[in-house]
Amino acid sequence: MLLPAVLMALLFGCNRGKKIFKSDCNDDYSPVYKRIAFTELVNHLKKYDRQYVEVTGKYVEAPEQSALFNDSLFADHSITQAIWIDFNPDCPLYLEGTRIGLFQYNDGQFIQINDKHVTIKGRVDAHDTGHLNQYKGAIERISYIAL
Repeated sequence: MLLPAVLMALLFGCNRGKKIFKSDCNDDYSPVYKRIAFTELVNHLKKYDRQYVEVTGKYVEAPEQSALFNDSLFADHSITQAIWIDFNPDCPLYLEGTRIGLFQYNDGQFIQINDKHVTIKGRVDAHDTGHLNQYKGAIERISYIAL
């Protein structure tokens, strides 16, 4: 009797720590987001230019860096195989069900997203290669991020 309860707790408890931030900046377009693998996006970026996608990877931020990298252990983790993430103040992201912004100072700290496994929804720009033109391309108009 205890085993099924423990299994259910494990199955449903995995999403408890997930934080989802959303923006309504793309609502006017009613886009359909294509869920694609990170490698597919990087290898065929021009095919997805100006399309709305959902992709998962490891987000890395640093001075002059805002990028999504492949989170596979066996992938190329160089900047040339990363996607520039173009967060824009015109698309503010709020914690689902609140007015707590992703980049707002809250409860004495900022929400930490560096080196986190994230899922992002936004529009691909194959021509924007990010800071110093180092990246494969960009995702802009970010309307969803789950950490």
